[in-house]
This record gives sequence, C-alpha cells and structure tokens, in this order.
Amino acid sequence: MRKVWNDGWQFSKTAGGSEAEQAGNAQLSWEAVELPHTWNGTDGQDGGNDYYRGVCRYRKILRKEEITEDGEVYLEFEGVNSSADLYVNGKLLAHHDGGYSTWRCNITDSLQEENEILVAADNGPNDHVYPQMADFTFYGGIYRNVSLLCVNRARFDLDHFGGPGVAVTPVMKGEDAEVSAEAWLTGTTGSERLRFTVWDGQEKIAETETEAGSPAATLHIEKAHLWNGRKDPHLYTLQALLTDGERQLDERKIRFGCRSFEIDPERGFILNGESYPLRGVSRHQDRPGKGNALSRADHQEDMELICEMGANTIRLAHYQHDQYFYDLCDEKGMVIWAEIPYISRHMEKGRENTVSQMKELIVQNYNHPSIVVWGLSNEITMNGAGDPDLLENHRILNDLCHEMDPTRLTTVAVVSMCEPDEEYLTVPDVISYNHYYGWYGGDTSMNGAFFDSFHAKYPDRAVGMSEYGCEALNWHTSNPEQGDYTEEYQAYYHEELIRQLYTRPFIWATHVWNMFDFAADARAEGGEDGMNHKGLVTFDRKYKKDAFYAYKAWLSDDPFVHICGKRYVDRVEELTKVTVYSNQPEVELLVNGESLGRKTALDHFFYFEVPNAGESVLTAVAGECRDESRIRKVETFNEEYRMKETGDVINWFDITAPEGYFSINDKLGDIMASFKGKLFFMELAGKLMKKKKSGKEGGADGFQMSEGMAKMMGSFTVKRMLNMLGTAGLEPLTAEEILEINRKLNKIRKKE
Repeated sequence: MRKVWNDGWQFSKTAGGSEAEQAGNAQLSWEAVELPHTWNGTDGQDGGNDYYRGVCRYRKILRKEEITEDGEVYLEFEGVNSSADLYVNGKLLAHHDGGYSTWRCNITDSLQEENEILVAADNGPNDHVYPQMADFTFYGGIYRNVSLLCVNRARFDLDHFGGPGVAVTPVMKGEDAEVSAEAWLTGTTGSERLRFTVWDGQEKIAETETEAGSPAATLHIEKAHLWNGRKDPHLYTLQALLTDGERQLDERKIRFGCRSFEIDPERGFILNGESYPLRGVSRHQDRPGKGNALSRADHQEDMELICEMGANTIRLAHYQHDQYFYDLCDEKGMVIWAEIPYISRHMEKGRENTVSQMKELIVQNYNHPSIVVWGLSNEITMNGAGDPDLLENHRILNDLCHEMDPTRLTTVAVVSMCEPDEEYLTVPDVISYNHYYGWYGGDTSMNGAFFDSFHAKYPDRAVGMSEYGCEALNWHTSNPEQGDYTEEYQAYYHEELIRQLYTRPFIWATHVWNMFDFAADARAEGGEDGMNHKGLVTFDRKYKKDAFYAYKAWLSDDPFVHICGKRYVDRVEELTKVTVYSNQPEVELLVNGESLGRKTALDHFFYFEVPNAGESVLTAVAGECRDESRIRKVETFNEEYRMKETGDVINWFDITAPEGYFSINDKLGDIMASFKGKLFFMELAGKLMKKKKSGKEGGADGFQMSEGMAKMMGSFTVKRMLNMLGTAGLEPLTAEEILEINRKLNKIRKKE
C-alpha cells in the first residue's frame, strides 16, 4: 500500500534546544500546513540575502488504524531541504543530508497505537552538505510529497539509495534490444520467484522468470521501437513481480526506452546513429510564493512551455529534480543533463556528501531514457582548478558514475575563466562551458570565437555551452546596451548567440540560462531585488519575453510569427526599428493596413524600419500566421521604461565625473589599465571580500578575485559591479559608501 501523506501536518519555525527536547514540546507555536511546503516562499524571493536558514519542524499524528496491511511500515520523503532528522515518538530514527533526493525510513519497530511523527528540516549553513554557495535560494522545508508505505517483509528493497529496487538496462544490438533487468530484494526466504515481463502498451512482448536468490535476467525485444527524442519518445514498461507460490508479494512497473547515443567531438550529439543537435535550456524549479513546493500542474506547465519553444534538451540544474518531471522528460523526448549540487565552492568536508548525492541521483534516475549525462559539478573552480582535493573528488565521482552506470557519460559545467588546459577538465568524458560574454564582460562575438579556438586546439575533446544568457525585465529602449536589463538587449544578445552557437555542429549541446526567471535572494540587480532575470519566461510563467520567440523561430516546426517589443509602445524616434521573429520563409509587415513590404531571412530574424507618427497598429503576416502590436509617437522618453534601481539609489546627478578623471561610471578594465587605477581596484577588492553578509556562512567565504575573474569583469562599470555584491553573499554598500568610492576615483587621472 502506498498512500500520499501530505495533509494534516503542523509546522513550527521556533528553534532552540536539542531535537529530543523539541519532540512533543507543547511550548512551540504550531500552524496547520499541507505539503509540499517551504518556509522561504516570501523571504527567499524579496532580496537582501536575509531569508531564514535554520531548523524548522513538522509534525503529524499517525494512528495504528491507518496501517491497513500486515508487514512493515515506511515513511518516504521525496525532498526535504537540506538536511533532515526524523523522530517517531521522540526517538531519532533517521538523518539525511541532501535536499533534493528521495529517502525512506522503516518506522515499524517504533510504532504504538498513536504516534507522533516529527521532522526537523534544516537549510542552515554548514561546511559539509551541498549546496552552500550558489546563485539561487536554498528553500527550506518538506517541499515534495511524503508517502506512507505498508509493505511485505519480502519485497523490493526500499533502502537501496531511495531507488525503485529495479534497474533496467536496454542495449541495442542492431535493430534488436537486449534488456537486462536487475532487482534488489530484502526479506526473502528462498522460496520466492521473480517474474520480469516487458509490455509494449497492452501487448506482452517478452517474459522470463527466475529465483529470488538470483534476481537478474535478460529479455530480448525484436526490432525494438526506439526512443527517438522529440520525434518519437516511445516507452516500454518492465513489470517486475515478486511471488511466493500464488501469492503476490510486491510489484514494480518501470518505464524504459531503447536508444543509443554518442557524443562526438566533431559531429556533436548523435541519437540512434543520426545527428541530433541538442539545443535547449536549463531549468530551475521554483515559483512565486511557493518556492520549490510545486504541484504536478506546475511541472506540466513548465514542460509545455519548453516544448512550445521547440527545445529538445534540458539541463536540470543544479540538483536532482522531481521524479515526475523526469517522467515528463521521458514522455516528451527531452534529452537530459542531470547533476548534483556540487557547485561554486569546493568544501574539504563535503566529499562524503557529493558521493551520497551522486549515488542517490543515479540509482533513483537510472531507468529514465531521457538522461544521457551525469553532471559532476558546476563552476566548482571559482577559486581555481588546481586544488588536489578538488581534483581527487572529481576523479572519485567520475569513477563512481562509470561503475554504477557504464551506459552514460559524465560532464562538468565549467566556469568561464577556467583555462581549457586545466587538468580538472580531463576528468569527465565531455565538458561544457558557462560563458556570459556580452553580459558579464566581453562582447557577444567572443562566444563563437572561444569555441573555434577550443575546437582547433583540442579537436578530440567534445565541448558544449552549458550556460549563457542575460537579464531582462520590463525595461525598454531603442538603443540597447550591455547591462541595461532591457528586453531589447536580451533579444539582441540571444539573436547573436543563436547565430554563433547553432551554426557550429561540433558543439554537442547548448543550454540557455535560464528558461524561467528564478529567485536568488542575494541579488540586487535590474530594479527587482532577490531575482535572477535571465529567464526567457517570467518567474510567474505569465509572459514570454521576446527572446523566447527567437528560439522558437529556430527550433519549432509549428508555424508562427511574433512582433517584438509589444511592451515598448511609446517611442520618441520618427523612424523606429521593429523586429519580427518567424519560422516561416517570408514576413510582411503592415502599418495601419499599409504594407512596408515583404522580407526573407535565413536566420528567422526580420528587421523593419517603421515610420512612427501618431498611433500605429503593426501587423505581421507570415503564411497563415498573423501577429499584431502597437506603437505611439511621443515627444519625450517614457521614464516607465527606464530601469529603476532599488535600495540606496545613486542618481546620475550625484555621480561627479571630472573631465579626464575616472568615476564609478567607468569600466573596470579601463581603470585597471592605469597603474593607480589597478592599485585602487585591488585595494577595493580586498575590502569588499571582507564584507561578508552578517550571519551568513557560505556566501563569499573563501571567494577569491582570480585573474580570470578580473579579466571577465573588465567591461563592468564600477557601479554595476558594486550593485552585484549580494550575488557573492557580500553586504551591499550604502549610497554614501558608493559615493566615497566615486570621490576617490575622481582623483585618478585617465590615461592620455
């Protein structure tokens, strides 16, 4: 028996005392909640890097009459962030470190007529459970389903790393598939039998039986129907049945797919023997008000939006996602990169946790045909790639992945400033880079140039692009510039990146960062604190930014046309640029019913110069598709379109900038080019690194300003860099502190 056990819980944020003292303590303040639940749905999304990180408690009463079957009783938790202690009637029965995976506990021997179940969930800082430093909110809570399981003593093992107890490995042999099935059993006596059956829909196509003492078998599928990505994501079902005579003891139904793949340094990703360029997005799972405590409808909506865009791959960052979403990936034919939250800062005491999280990731997700690579880490070399302990940790994880799963490859997401010749990059099978040229330093043209240079120097190493993107809110301009947070610059940026990345077939995968805006409570950027706005779709999933349609034009076969700039109505110029995206070969644009002509564009991006007088209705026509928007001529720029900074606002007129001298409006690279400017910046960087957020471990602790980081940040203005301190867990500066930095820069002469 499996019963979802989400209702009737109580929650307390009161902390203090030992866990044993807290169990059953009537002094605590409790409120009724239903799971999934997080205590950071508000404070984890509003900025300030001050969301509550610590211990909170959940409790519920389990009565004996709820246990309807003889045997043993388990509680199953699909996600408790980040660490959890489980008490039954005041006794500690289980501890689990890792906030994104399933874990279970056998509570049978502790049960009475009435039982208090208490879970102490802890998302507080520590030095051994990942993640501790990352650009997203670590929501605390029991944020996925809890289930009550009543099982026979002879059963599929529920204690095998939280997995289903059955692993299915299909291997293609020409047109046929050899399907290996292996089960983990417990409580058997020797008389039990295990029957494996493969079903194709309602049709039984293969079956075999074995003794429970040898719980493995191989089944044969003739002319297997391939799982072929989004083209045809066909799934079979393996039924594993444990019996004792005529009595059924336990059952598992495992969906699987038959497919082959390879990643070639020259030809990129190959699925079932054919080129299949992976072009898609990364996904964070959170939502407004509810954080990671999602419903199935939330997961379904995310998948529908990703499919509408035309993507065929998702990087599920930076942790294990809900099993239901992996199921959706299987069903929709998405090719998946799955990873653990070994991110940003290597912790010497964290090795055991990386190993346990990797074991759980692999065992719990082994049967999903959508997954092709296991991600070992993300941007873990922020403080350099030469740490021997870091290198050893990666070798251990890499060997572990290959030992547990010889059928898949390993990868890492490499921080931009990590040089390609680092030994660390030789550990995984393939690599992918996180580059933000054109947003965090440099310009957009540097992206394609990097990959050409890498491919020329390392022609035998497969390389991809695991992150790229830029932020956009509801700000607008006719003259977009790097760092302005406008929807127009984001659209321009992605047009450029699409042209560069999608025309280089050796790049094995590209993943936009990110599909959706997501919460990062330390951030103070773009005029809305607490958020990362690099999404192609807004945090609430209500608005698809123009860049979403740039990808749809390249990736989707569903005919459409889209006029950009619908939220940019008031325009000053008499002749304004209007961009149209479509996957159709030709687009016509009409202004108040009069045609401006038809245009073709091989890159799917159509540009029109539009007369701007009075109010105009724009209509784009592409085949049978139509889209409409409006513009209006105004005399002065609408200030509602200009970014409004929050917190201690520095107005432009407060910033003194004497001619020939630096100010906070100048770029770091220009300042560093002068001797006095470099000395000033190095002194400033040292002071900033000491401004760790009060009470916040794991923010900038241990963070170093490497040469690569300084080079990448060269195109930032000082003002923009200071506004981003919260991202590194540093205390934001006051307006007066920023103006004092400006006054000091005003004394440094620019180079002639």
